[in-house]
Amino acid sequence: MTRHVVIVGAGPAGLGAAAGALRAGARVTLVDAAEHPGGQYHRMLPDAYAAEHPGRLHHGWHGFERLRDHVLGHPRCDWWPESTVWSIERDEPAAPHVHVLRGEIDAAGRERRVLRPDALVLAPGAHDRVLPFPGWELPGVHTAGAAQALAKGERLVVGDRVLIAGSGPFLLPVAASLLEAGSTVRAVLEANPASTVARGWIRRPWELASETGKATELAEYAGLLARHRVPYRTGRAVIEARGDGRVEEAVTARLRPDWSVVPGSEQTVAVDALCVTHGFSPQLELPVAAGCRLRDGAFAEVDDDQRTTAPAVYAAGEITGIAGAQSARTEGLLAGWIAGGGAPDAPGLAGTRRRRDRARAFAARLAAAHPIGPQWRGWLRPGTIVCRCEDTTYGDLCRVAEDPAQGAARAVKLSTRAGLGPCQARICGPTVADLLSGRVDAANPHHRPITQPIRLAELANPPSDTHDPKESAR
Repeated sequence: MTRHVVIVGAGPAGLGAAAGALRAGARVTLVDAAEHPGGQYHRMLPDAYAAEHPGRLHHGWHGFERLRDHVLGHPRCDWWPESTVWSIERDEPAAPHVHVLRGEIDAAGRERRVLRPDALVLAPGAHDRVLPFPGWELPGVHTAGAAQALAKGERLVVGDRVLIAGSGPFLLPVAASLLEAGSTVRAVLEANPASTVARGWIRRPWELASETGKATELAEYAGLLARHRVPYRTGRAVIEARGDGRVEEAVTARLRPDWSVVPGSEQTVAVDALCVTHGFSPQLELPVAAGCRLRDGAFAEVDDDQRTTAPAVYAAGEITGIAGAQSARTEGLLAGWIAGGGAPDAPGLAGTRRRRDRARAFAARLAAAHPIGPQWRGWLRPGTIVCRCEDTTYGDLCRVAEDPAQGAARAVKLSTRAGLGPCQARICGPTVADLLSGRVDAANPHHRPITQPIRLAELANPPSDTHDPKESAR
Protein backbone atom coordinates (compact mmCIF):
# COMPACT_ATOMS: atom_id res chain seq x y z
CA MET A 1 0.00 0.00 0.00
CA THR A 2 1.33 3.43 -0.92
CA ARG A 3 2.32 5.47 2.13
CA HIS A 4 0.85 8.92 2.68
CA VAL A 5 3.32 11.53 4.00
CA VAL A 6 2.21 14.94 5.22
CA ILE A 7 4.90 17.64 5.16
CA VAL A 8 4.40 20.87 7.07
CA GLY A 9 6.43 23.74 5.60
CA ALA A 10 7.45 24.35 1.98
CA GLY A 11 10.79 26.03 2.45
CA PRO A 12 14.08 24.33 1.48
CA ALA A 13 13.59 21.55 4.07
CA GLY A 14 9.95 20.91 3.16
CA LEU A 15 10.57 20.86 -0.59
CA GLY A 16 13.52 18.54 -0.03
CA ALA A 17 11.34 16.26 2.09
CA ALA A 18 8.65 16.20 -0.59
CA ALA A 19 11.22 15.25 -3.22
CA GLY A 20 12.59 12.48 -1.01
CA ALA A 21 9.15 11.04 -0.18
CA LEU A 22 8.09 11.11 -3.84
CA ARG A 23 11.31 9.37 -4.81
CA ALA A 24 10.47 6.66 -2.26
CA GLY A 25 7.09 6.13 -3.94
CA ALA A 26 4.88 7.82 -1.33
CA ARG A 27 1.90 10.13 -1.81
CA VAL A 28 2.61 13.60 -0.43
CA THR A 29 0.48 16.40 0.96
CA LEU A 30 2.63 19.54 1.21
CA VAL A 31 1.14 22.16 3.54
CA ASP A 32 2.28 25.76 3.90
CA ALA A 33 0.70 28.99 5.16
CA ALA A 34 2.13 31.01 2.27
CA GLU A 35 0.70 31.42 -1.20
CA HIS A 36 3.87 30.12 -2.84
CA PRO A 37 6.55 27.59 -1.82
CA GLY A 38 10.09 28.63 -0.99
CA GLY A 39 9.90 29.82 2.60
CA GLN A 40 11.85 32.88 3.72
CA TYR A 41 14.93 31.87 1.72
CA HIS A 42 13.11 31.85 -1.62
CA ARG A 43 10.24 34.21 -0.90
CA MET A 44 8.51 34.81 -4.23
CA LEU A 45 6.94 37.91 -5.71
CA PRO A 46 3.13 37.88 -6.10
CA ASP A 47 1.90 36.58 -9.45
CA ALA A 48 0.33 39.97 -10.18
CA TYR A 49 3.80 41.54 -10.41
CA ALA A 50 4.58 39.49 -13.53
CA ALA A 51 8.29 39.98 -12.80
CA GLU A 52 10.75 39.28 -15.63
CA HIS A 53 13.53 38.29 -13.21
CA PRO A 54 11.87 36.89 -10.05
CA GLY A 55 15.15 35.37 -8.86
CA ARG A 56 17.14 38.60 -8.91
CA LEU A 57 17.61 38.76 -5.12
CA HIS A 58 18.01 35.01 -4.61
CA HIS A 59 20.96 32.63 -4.38
CA GLY A 60 20.47 29.29 -6.14
CA TRP A 61 17.26 30.39 -7.85
CA HIS A 62 17.48 28.02 -10.82
CA GLY A 63 18.01 25.01 -8.56
CA PHE A 64 15.01 26.08 -6.49
CA GLU A 65 12.88 26.42 -9.63
CA ARG A 66 13.78 22.88 -10.73
CA LEU A 67 12.98 21.43 -7.31
CA ARG A 68 9.73 23.41 -6.99
CA ASP A 69 8.50 22.45 -10.45
CA HIS A 70 9.39 18.79 -9.90
CA VAL A 71 7.54 18.59 -6.57
CA LEU A 72 4.46 20.65 -7.39
CA GLY A 73 4.07 19.07 -10.83
CA HIS A 74 4.33 15.49 -9.57
CA PRO A 75 1.11 13.45 -9.88
CA ARG A 76 1.52 12.04 -6.35
CA CYS A 77 1.95 15.46 -4.71
CA ASP A 78 -0.98 17.51 -3.44
CA TRP A 79 0.01 21.15 -2.78
CA TRP A 80 -1.96 22.97 -0.07
CA PRO A 81 -1.01 26.67 -0.08
CA GLU A 82 -2.51 29.18 2.36
CA SER A 83 -3.12 26.32 4.78
CA THR A 84 -2.30 26.68 8.46
CA VAL A 85 -1.68 23.81 10.86
CA TRP A 86 -3.37 24.96 14.07
CA SER A 87 -3.14 21.75 16.09
CA ILE A 88 -1.52 18.32 16.15
CA GLU A 89 -3.35 15.48 17.87
CA ARG A 90 -1.28 12.53 19.02
CA ASP A 91 -2.45 9.06 18.01
CA GLU A 92 0.33 6.80 19.29
CA PRO A 93 1.69 4.49 18.06
CA ALA A 94 0.45 5.83 14.73
CA ALA A 95 1.35 9.17 13.22
CA PRO A 96 -0.42 12.21 14.71
CA HIS A 97 -3.56 13.71 13.21
CA VAL A 98 -2.87 17.09 11.60
CA HIS A 99 -5.57 19.75 11.94
CA VAL A 100 -5.45 22.30 9.12
CA LEU A 101 -7.30 25.52 8.28
CA ARG A 102 -7.45 26.05 4.52
CA GLY A 103 -7.88 29.58 3.24
CA GLU A 104 -6.22 32.97 3.30
CA ILE A 105 -4.91 33.93 6.74
CA ASP A 106 -7.41 36.06 8.71
CA ALA A 107 -10.05 35.61 5.99
CA ALA A 108 -13.56 34.50 6.86
CA GLY A 109 -14.81 31.11 5.76
CA ARG A 110 -11.64 29.08 6.19
CA GLU A 111 -12.28 25.34 6.02
CA ARG A 112 -11.17 22.86 8.65
CA ARG A 113 -9.49 19.68 7.44
CA VAL A 114 -7.98 16.74 9.28
CA LEU A 115 -5.11 14.76 7.78
CA ARG A 116 -4.32 11.25 9.04
CA PRO A 117 -0.99 10.38 7.42
CA ASP A 118 1.22 7.35 7.72
CA ALA A 119 4.14 9.66 8.51
CA LEU A 120 4.57 13.34 9.31
CA VAL A 121 7.57 15.51 8.41
CA LEU A 122 7.85 18.82 10.27
CA ALA A 123 9.79 21.60 8.56
CA PRO A 124 8.24 24.85 9.87
CA GLY A 125 11.50 26.83 9.85
CA ALA A 126 12.50 29.65 12.20
CA HIS A 127 12.02 33.36 12.75
CA ASP A 128 14.32 36.17 13.83
CA ARG A 129 15.27 36.51 17.44
CA VAL A 130 15.66 40.13 18.56
CA LEU A 131 16.96 41.07 21.99
CA PRO A 132 15.14 44.08 23.45
CA PHE A 133 16.81 47.45 23.90
CA PRO A 134 15.42 50.90 24.71
CA GLY A 135 13.36 52.15 21.77
CA TRP A 136 13.10 48.84 19.88
CA GLU A 137 9.31 49.22 19.81
CA LEU A 138 9.52 52.43 17.73
CA PRO A 139 8.05 52.35 14.20
CA GLY A 140 10.92 51.91 11.76
CA VAL A 141 12.68 49.25 13.85
CA HIS A 142 12.32 45.97 11.99
CA THR A 143 13.60 42.45 12.28
CA ALA A 144 16.16 41.77 9.59
CA GLY A 145 14.01 38.93 8.28
CA ALA A 146 10.99 41.21 7.86
CA ALA A 147 13.08 43.76 5.96
CA GLN A 148 14.41 41.05 3.66
CA ALA A 149 10.93 39.59 3.16
CA LEU A 150 9.61 42.97 2.01
CA ALA A 151 12.56 43.40 -0.36
CA LYS A 152 12.26 39.89 -1.82
CA GLY A 153 8.51 39.45 -1.75
CA GLU A 154 7.30 42.97 -2.56
CA ARG A 155 10.38 44.88 -3.82
CA LEU A 156 9.78 47.37 -1.00
CA VAL A 157 12.50 48.94 1.14
CA VAL A 158 11.96 49.70 4.82
CA GLY A 159 13.89 52.97 4.55
CA ASP A 160 16.36 55.05 2.59
CA ARG A 161 19.04 55.17 5.30
CA VAL A 162 19.19 51.80 7.02
CA LEU A 163 21.46 50.42 9.74
CA ILE A 164 21.71 46.62 10.03
CA ALA A 165 22.86 45.19 13.36
CA GLY A 166 22.87 42.04 15.44
CA SER A 167 24.81 38.82 15.10
CA GLY A 168 25.38 36.12 12.52
CA PRO A 169 26.05 35.80 8.78
CA PHE A 170 22.36 36.45 7.99
CA LEU A 171 23.16 40.17 8.31
CA LEU A 172 25.01 39.98 4.98
CA PRO A 173 22.22 38.68 2.70
CA VAL A 174 19.85 41.15 4.35
CA ALA A 175 22.24 43.98 3.47
CA ALA A 176 22.53 42.63 -0.08
CA SER A 177 18.74 42.48 -0.51
CA LEU A 178 18.28 46.06 0.72
CA LEU A 179 21.11 47.39 -1.45
CA GLU A 180 19.72 45.66 -4.53
CA ALA A 181 16.26 47.05 -3.74
CA GLY A 182 17.59 50.62 -3.50
CA SER A 183 18.32 51.39 0.15
CA THR A 184 21.45 53.10 1.43
CA VAL A 185 22.95 50.87 4.13
CA ARG A 186 24.83 52.97 6.68
CA ALA A 187 26.72 50.00 8.16
CA VAL A 188 26.50 46.35 9.10
CA LEU A 189 27.30 45.73 12.78
CA GLU A 190 28.25 42.31 14.18
CA ALA A 191 27.94 42.33 17.98
CA ASN A 192 30.62 39.71 18.58
CA PRO A 193 34.23 40.93 18.46
CA ALA A 194 36.49 39.75 15.66
CA SER A 195 38.34 37.42 18.04
CA THR A 196 35.15 35.51 18.91
CA VAL A 197 34.07 35.25 15.27
CA ALA A 198 37.52 34.13 14.11
CA ARG A 199 37.87 31.58 16.91
CA GLY A 200 34.55 29.99 16.00
CA TRP A 201 35.21 29.79 12.26
CA ILE A 202 38.92 28.88 12.30
CA ARG A 203 38.63 26.03 14.82
CA ARG A 204 39.41 22.77 13.00
CA PRO A 205 39.94 24.63 9.70
CA TRP A 206 40.22 21.46 7.58
CA GLU A 207 36.49 20.92 8.07
CA LEU A 208 35.86 24.07 6.01
CA ALA A 209 37.24 22.43 2.87
CA SER A 210 33.78 21.08 2.03
CA GLU A 211 32.14 24.52 2.40
CA THR A 212 33.54 26.19 -0.69
CA GLY A 213 30.04 27.16 -1.80
CA LYS A 214 29.47 29.16 1.38
CA ALA A 215 32.91 30.75 1.00
CA THR A 216 32.02 31.86 -2.52
CA GLU A 217 28.72 33.29 -1.28
CA LEU A 218 30.54 35.16 1.50
CA ALA A 219 32.98 36.61 -1.02
CA GLU A 220 30.07 37.83 -3.17
CA TYR A 221 28.49 39.60 -0.21
CA ALA A 222 31.81 41.14 0.80
CA GLY A 223 32.35 42.40 -2.73
CA LEU A 224 28.85 43.92 -2.83
CA LEU A 225 29.41 45.74 0.47
CA ALA A 226 32.76 47.02 -0.80
CA ARG A 227 31.27 48.32 -4.05
CA HIS A 228 28.62 50.24 -2.12
CA ARG A 229 31.17 51.37 0.49
CA VAL A 230 29.22 49.83 3.35
CA PRO A 231 31.39 49.37 6.45
CA TYR A 232 31.24 46.01 8.27
CA ARG A 233 32.19 46.37 11.92
CA THR A 234 32.59 43.70 14.57
CA GLY A 235 32.23 44.11 18.32
CA ARG A 236 29.58 46.84 18.00
CA ALA A 237 25.82 46.75 18.54
CA VAL A 238 22.76 48.95 18.67
CA ILE A 239 21.89 49.56 22.33
CA GLU A 240 19.19 52.20 21.87
CA ALA A 241 16.84 53.60 19.22
CA ARG A 242 15.55 57.16 19.46
CA GLY A 243 12.97 59.22 17.63
CA ASP A 244 9.81 61.27 17.86
CA GLY A 245 7.05 58.95 16.72
CA ARG A 246 9.43 56.77 14.70
CA VAL A 247 13.10 55.86 14.70
CA GLU A 248 15.39 58.76 13.73
CA GLU A 249 18.72 57.69 15.17
CA ALA A 250 20.42 54.64 16.59
CA VAL A 251 22.90 54.61 19.45
CA THR A 252 25.66 52.06 18.89
CA ALA A 253 28.38 51.00 21.31
CA ARG A 254 31.46 48.81 21.35
CA LEU A 255 30.99 45.52 23.20
CA ARG A 256 33.27 43.23 25.15
CA PRO A 257 33.17 39.49 24.34
CA ASP A 258 30.43 39.02 26.97
CA TRP A 259 28.41 41.80 25.26
CA SER A 260 28.82 44.27 28.10
CA VAL A 261 29.13 47.86 26.83
CA VAL A 262 32.53 49.56 26.80
CA PRO A 263 31.89 52.90 28.57
CA GLY A 264 32.46 55.97 26.41
CA SER A 265 32.24 54.04 23.13
CA GLU A 266 28.70 55.21 22.26
CA GLN A 267 28.05 56.73 18.83
CA THR A 268 24.85 58.08 17.27
CA VAL A 269 23.87 57.27 13.68
CA ALA A 270 21.07 59.07 11.82
CA VAL A 271 18.70 56.54 10.21
CA ASP A 272 15.12 56.23 9.06
CA ALA A 273 15.06 52.44 9.50
CA LEU A 274 16.85 49.96 11.72
CA CYS A 275 17.09 46.21 11.01
CA VAL A 276 18.10 43.96 13.90
CA THR A 277 18.48 40.23 14.41
CA HIS A 278 20.34 38.20 17.03
CA GLY A 279 20.10 34.82 15.38
CA PHE A 280 17.01 32.67 14.97
CA SER A 281 14.37 31.01 17.12
CA PRO A 282 13.20 27.70 15.62
CA GLN A 283 9.42 27.32 15.47
CA LEU A 284 9.02 24.46 17.92
CA GLU A 285 5.30 24.62 18.66
CA LEU A 286 4.44 21.76 16.28
CA PRO A 287 7.27 19.42 17.39
CA VAL A 288 6.32 19.99 21.04
CA ALA A 289 2.63 19.41 20.25
CA ALA A 290 3.58 16.17 18.48
CA GLY A 291 5.45 14.97 21.57
CA CYS A 292 8.98 15.37 20.21
CA ARG A 293 11.78 15.64 22.74
CA LEU A 294 13.94 18.76 22.49
CA ARG A 295 17.73 18.87 22.47
CA ASP A 296 19.04 21.36 25.06
CA GLY A 297 15.55 22.86 25.07
CA ALA A 298 16.34 24.57 21.77
CA PHE A 299 15.96 22.10 18.86
CA ALA A 300 14.01 18.98 17.97
CA GLU A 301 16.04 15.87 18.76
CA VAL A 302 16.47 13.56 15.75
CA ASP A 303 18.37 10.36 15.04
CA ASP A 304 20.49 9.43 12.04
CA ASP A 305 17.35 9.11 9.88
CA GLN A 306 15.86 12.49 10.97
CA ARG A 307 13.33 10.55 13.06
CA THR A 308 12.16 12.34 16.21
CA THR A 309 11.26 10.67 19.51
CA ALA A 310 7.54 10.80 18.57
CA PRO A 311 6.18 7.83 16.58
CA ALA A 312 6.15 8.35 12.78
CA VAL A 313 7.26 11.99 13.12
CA TYR A 314 10.36 13.33 11.34
CA ALA A 315 11.97 16.77 11.48
CA ALA A 316 14.21 18.75 9.13
CA GLY A 317 15.62 22.23 8.74
CA GLU A 318 16.02 24.97 11.32
CA ILE A 319 14.04 23.13 14.00
CA THR A 320 16.93 20.63 14.24
CA GLY A 321 19.74 23.25 14.01
CA ILE A 322 20.50 26.53 12.23
CA ALA A 323 22.83 25.74 9.33
CA GLY A 324 21.41 27.35 6.18
CA ALA A 325 19.23 26.45 3.23
CA GLN A 326 21.45 23.74 1.71
CA SER A 327 21.61 21.91 5.03
CA ALA A 328 17.84 22.15 5.43
CA ARG A 329 17.30 20.76 1.93
CA THR A 330 19.62 17.82 2.63
CA GLU A 331 17.94 17.00 5.93
CA GLY A 332 14.56 17.22 4.24
CA LEU A 333 15.59 14.86 1.45
CA LEU A 334 16.70 12.25 4.00
CA ALA A 335 13.63 12.72 6.23
CA GLY A 336 11.25 12.47 3.27
CA TRP A 337 12.90 9.35 1.88
CA ILE A 338 12.72 7.48 5.20
CA ALA A 339 9.21 8.76 6.01
CA GLY A 340 8.06 7.64 2.55
CA GLY A 341 9.21 4.07 3.19
CA GLY A 342 12.60 4.28 1.48
CA ALA A 343 15.29 1.83 2.58
CA PRO A 344 17.73 3.36 5.13
CA ASP A 345 20.63 1.62 3.35
CA ALA A 346 19.66 2.65 -0.17
CA PRO A 347 22.51 3.38 -2.61
CA GLY A 348 23.52 7.02 -2.50
CA LEU A 349 22.02 7.66 0.94
CA ALA A 350 25.43 7.44 2.57
CA GLY A 351 26.50 10.53 0.61
CA THR A 352 23.35 12.36 1.74
CA ARG A 353 24.14 11.51 5.35
CA ARG A 354 27.72 12.75 4.94
CA ARG A 355 26.45 16.08 3.59
CA ARG A 356 24.00 16.26 6.47
CA ASP A 357 26.74 15.55 9.02
CA ARG A 358 28.97 18.23 7.51
CA ALA A 359 26.05 20.64 7.77
CA ARG A 360 25.62 19.76 11.45
CA ALA A 361 29.30 20.50 12.02
CA PHE A 362 28.79 23.82 10.23
CA ALA A 363 25.85 24.60 12.53
CA ALA A 364 28.05 24.01 15.58
CA ARG A 365 30.74 26.27 14.10
CA LEU A 366 28.13 28.95 13.38
CA ALA A 367 26.88 28.85 16.98
CA ALA A 368 30.44 29.13 18.31
CA ALA A 369 31.31 32.07 16.05
CA HIS A 370 28.15 34.08 16.73
CA PRO A 371 26.98 33.40 20.31
CA ILE A 372 24.71 35.67 22.33
CA GLY A 373 26.76 37.20 25.14
CA PRO A 374 25.18 36.91 28.60
CA GLN A 375 25.64 40.58 29.51
CA TRP A 376 23.16 41.95 26.97
CA ARG A 377 20.86 42.54 29.95
CA GLY A 378 23.04 45.54 30.73
CA TRP A 379 21.48 47.35 27.75
CA LEU A 380 18.09 47.33 29.49
CA ARG A 381 16.52 49.99 31.69
CA PRO A 382 13.55 49.53 34.05
CA GLY A 383 11.25 51.12 31.46
CA THR A 384 12.49 49.04 28.50
CA ILE A 385 9.67 47.08 26.86
CA VAL A 386 10.36 43.33 26.83
CA CYS A 387 6.92 42.18 25.62
CA ARG A 388 5.68 44.49 22.90
CA CYS A 389 2.22 42.92 22.66
CA GLU A 390 1.39 43.73 26.29
CA ASP A 391 3.83 46.62 26.93
CA THR A 392 5.46 44.67 29.77
CA THR A 393 8.65 46.39 30.92
CA TYR A 394 11.89 44.97 32.26
CA GLY A 395 11.13 46.65 35.58
CA ASP A 396 7.72 44.95 35.77
CA LEU A 397 9.31 41.57 35.10
CA CYS A 398 12.05 42.02 37.72
CA ARG A 399 9.65 43.32 40.36
CA VAL A 400 7.26 40.37 40.04
CA ALA A 401 10.08 37.81 39.76
CA GLU A 402 11.57 39.06 43.05
CA ASP A 403 8.25 38.56 44.86
CA PRO A 404 8.59 35.33 46.90
CA ALA A 405 4.90 34.61 46.27
CA GLN A 406 5.61 34.27 42.53
CA GLY A 407 7.33 30.90 42.41
CA ALA A 408 6.81 29.88 38.80
CA ALA A 409 7.07 31.30 35.30
CA ARG A 410 3.30 30.88 34.85
CA ALA A 411 2.61 33.11 37.87
CA VAL A 412 4.97 35.75 36.52
CA LYS A 413 3.28 35.56 33.13
CA LEU A 414 -0.17 36.02 34.62
CA SER A 415 0.99 38.94 36.77
CA THR A 416 2.88 40.81 34.02
CA ARG A 417 0.99 39.46 30.94
CA ALA A 418 4.37 38.90 29.26
CA GLY A 419 3.73 36.40 26.47
CA LEU A 420 -0.08 36.60 26.60
CA GLY A 421 -0.51 38.91 23.60
CA PRO A 422 -1.26 38.14 19.95
CA CYS A 423 2.17 36.60 19.25
CA GLN A 424 1.69 34.18 22.19
CA ALA A 425 5.34 34.60 23.29
CA ARG A 426 6.81 33.69 19.91
CA ILE A 427 8.87 36.90 19.98
CA CYS A 428 9.39 37.57 23.67
CA GLY A 429 9.31 33.98 24.95
CA PRO A 430 13.05 33.16 24.69
CA THR A 431 13.95 36.62 26.03
CA VAL A 432 11.63 36.39 29.03
CA ALA A 433 12.93 32.87 29.74
CA ASP A 434 16.50 34.21 29.73
CA LEU A 435 15.62 37.12 32.01
CA LEU A 436 13.82 34.84 34.47
CA SER A 437 16.56 32.17 34.44
CA GLY A 438 17.64 31.44 38.00
CA ARG A 439 14.82 33.52 39.49
CA VAL A 440 11.71 31.39 39.02
CA ASP A 441 10.92 27.85 37.95
CA ALA A 442 11.20 27.56 34.18
CA ALA A 443 8.38 26.67 31.81
CA ASN A 444 8.42 25.41 28.24
CA PRO A 445 7.86 28.56 26.13
CA HIS A 446 6.96 26.44 23.08
CA HIS A 447 4.00 24.55 24.58
CA ARG A 448 0.85 25.72 22.76
CA PRO A 449 -2.00 23.21 22.32
CA ILE A 450 -3.45 25.63 19.74
CA THR A 451 -0.39 26.57 17.73
CA GLN A 452 -2.02 29.19 15.48
CA PRO A 453 -5.01 31.52 16.00
CA ILE A 454 -8.40 30.05 15.12
CA ARG A 455 -11.83 31.71 15.35
CA LEU A 456 -14.45 30.22 17.64
CA ALA A 457 -16.77 29.88 14.64
CA GLU A 458 -14.09 27.93 12.77
CA LEU A 459 -13.55 25.74 15.81
CA ALA A 460 -17.29 25.08 16.04
CA ASN A 461 -17.55 23.92 12.43
CA PRO A 462 -17.10 20.15 12.02
CA PRO A 463 -13.87 19.26 10.19
CA SER A 464 -13.64 17.36 6.94
CA ASP A 465 -11.72 14.14 7.50
CA THR A 466 -9.09 13.63 4.86
CA HIS A 467 -7.60 10.19 4.21
CA ASP A 468 -6.69 10.38 0.55
CA PRO A 469 -5.21 13.75 -0.46
CA LYS A 470 -6.47 13.39 -4.03
CA GLU A 471 -10.04 12.79 -2.93
CA SER A 472 -10.00 15.94 -0.77
CA ALA A 473 -8.21 18.25 -3.19
CA ARG A 474 -10.07 21.33 -4.34
